[in-house]
Amino acid sequence: MNIHEALKVLTPDDIRVLQAIEKYLKQYEFVPIEVLERTTRLPPHRLERSLYKLNSLKLIRRQSAATLGYRLTILAYDVLAVLSLMKRGVIEALGDKLGVGKESDVYLGIAPGGKKLAVKFHRVGRTSFRHVVRHRTYKVEDSWLLQSKVSAQREFAALRELYEVGAKVPKPIDRSRHVVVTELIEGAVELSEKPALNDPLKAFGDVIETIAKAYNDVGIVHGDLSEYNIIVIPETSEAYVIDWPQYVEKDHPSAEKLLRRDVEYVVRFFKKVYGVPAETEEVLRAIKGEVSDSGS
Repeated sequence: MNIHEALKVLTPDDIRVLQAIEKYLKQYEFVPIEVLERTTRLPPHRLERSLYKLNSLKLIRRQSAATLGYRLTILAYDVLAVLSLMKRGVIEALGDKLGVGKESDVYLGIAPGGKKLAVKFHRVGRTSFRHVVRHRTYKVEDSWLLQSKVSAQREFAALRELYEVGAKVPKPIDRSRHVVVTELIEGAVELSEKPALNDPLKAFGDVIETIAKAYNDVGIVHGDLSEYNIIVIPETSEAYVIDWPQYVEKDHPSAEKLLRRDVEYVVRFFKKVYGVPAETEEVLRAIKGEVSDSGS
């Protein structure tokens, strides 16, 4: 069962049950059946039928302990997010999977009128969750679903601010739960693929300018920048920085170390692969405005 298949088989009763379970994510690991009866107000036979169906489709998990209860799976959370985006008219269809990252899956989204969008499902796994606990200042949720939602909230908020100050990031469109929708940068490929660029210096400049705008205008540091979260359009050499949920604020104790690491990775990659003449210290000084314009 995948997202597309689930969307086709769910009834209004099924959706009501999923939404009821979601309502109590913060309160219960497994939502008791009595709570679902009270919240959905479905007749017992319809509720039982829906729960059986959802469990068999792996959209919920059942716990048969002292109290019978249910919880959502990530697939159910995906479905609820997509349904919400469809209801709001953000997308009218979900297309094929475009890519898989360490902490996300990205799908093609089709907006009303046919415009193509990128639909990113955040998936915070156990390894990254522990990393978040150790190094991040924002609230860490107990539920993997809620932590993925926090990740999406942070990324969407960062993208909005970055886009407003002219940073080279995909234009944010909307968010629901753990899903972020942005414009699709058509023709772009991951920098890690080392595509032939007509103007590598322009691509390098786009990335450094975005780092600088994030640091100076928004007050954040990406914190995990490398060739794997930079995308480029080979023909135009335009470069965009993606994957922002792990950013740290400029005044965070680790901000300077992370800024230096981000710049080092970018400088090293562009120098090694494209021969761009750049030095980490000079770039860092430029980002912080410590370089005087002696040529003027």
